[in-house]
Amino acid sequence: MLPVVAIVGRPNVGKSTLFNRIVGERKSITDDQSGITRDRIYGKASWLNKKFTVIDTGGIEINDAPFLTEIKAQAEIAINEADVILFAVDGKSGLLPSDRDVMQILYQSSKPIIVAVNKVDTMKYADSIYDFYELGATKVMNISSIHGIGIGDLLDEVVSHFPDRTENDYDEDTIKISIIGRPNVGKSSLTNTLLGYERVIVSNIEGTTTDSIDTEFTVDGEKYVAIDTAGMRKRGKIYENIDKYANLRAMQAIDRSDICLMMLDATTGIIALDKNIAGYAIDSKKALIIVVNKWDAIEKTDKTMHDWETKIRNEFRFLSYIPIVFLSAKTKSRIHTLFPLLKKVYENYAKRVSTSLLNEVIQEAMIVTPPKEHNQKRLKVYYATQVKAKCPTFVLFVNDTDALHFSYYRFLENRLRENFDLFGTPISIILRNRE
Repeated sequence: MLPVVAIVGRPNVGKSTLFNRIVGERKSITDDQSGITRDRIYGKASWLNKKFTVIDTGGIEINDAPFLTEIKAQAEIAINEADVILFAVDGKSGLLPSDRDVMQILYQSSKPIIVAVNKVDTMKYADSIYDFYELGATKVMNISSIHGIGIGDLLDEVVSHFPDRTENDYDEDTIKISIIGRPNVGKSSLTNTLLGYERVIVSNIEGTTTDSIDTEFTVDGEKYVAIDTAGMRKRGKIYENIDKYANLRAMQAIDRSDICLMMLDATTGIIALDKNIAGYAIDSKKALIIVVNKWDAIEKTDKTMHDWETKIRNEFRFLSYIPIVFLSAKTKSRIHTLFPLLKKVYENYAKRVSTSLLNEVIQEAMIVTPPKEHNQKRLKVYYATQVKAKCPTFVLFVNDTDALHFSYYRFLENRLRENFDLFGTPISIILRNRE
């Protein structure tokens, strides 16, 4: 499980800008208007070869609750889930009573608290750092999120406080499964069915499961670990305290798994949130199987399954390589169709391709369909090699990385899938200029 860094602070101190700077991409909406960040955003970052998860808690609102209630909700996430707390303050405004209020709440944790004095763009505001020492934080540092000033030193301090963490001691050949999806689609019921007994509380009330639970089991000699997760909710609708960190728990479960079982509800159809949740798994480079649950609860004809497959392929166009299973976790109907797919998808996810065969396929593809000129350059691939399994990752040494058009990337990806049976698993193609 990756270390977690939570950015906490009163509104309009630059939490989202700091988040974007650390994560390295503009995921969080920023604006000069106080409280413009409506969603809590999660991102992955890396510093000094240490990967970690960042939470932007900016703008968590509980209807029209007063400031102190909102900041308590943010602090609760940080205290419960973070390994390191980044307390963002405004160097131009100086130390305000509300900053003291935030710190009083954070004092309840035993976590390292680093005060990031933001908006220190010039020496004019540099001395404001001394006001914030009275907060008694682990460390106080001047930064400018907009200009990137002091961010490197800040991250040096952050990663120095990461705990030494080891993964659960599972055998190398154990298949780790996370069961993901929006609330009330039957994740806990599927877990119970897979295990063969009542391991997880099953309820029709959304949000019953708030933690991820690991359970080992064996089927036909194959070892598995099932990771049941809290239902992922649309971020803008997270209001109750019990749900404040359910999404983070689910993302951590995804990070720890090999295969994600993405569950859909046959009785309610596909909604936008389903695609967002699938996106988490794909972004994390995990193998994926779409499970259409509650198949027993709908009226069917001989065309129903085909119609559902067509709809899923149309709605999830970016997942054309993903298998689909139709079952009922409650009645165990068609559950037998899942385990052969789990085994096959895992084999593909962990697959290694010989270097000679890989180069043969790449060269043949480029001869049959030569790349077109892009950026006034034509792509040449000199050599290819696989550098990683469990998301199969291939490195192509080329004449110029700027010569690859996105469409040709997709073409090469499809050729690899056709030749090496990579059904169910994402793959990654990395280009490097030949020295």
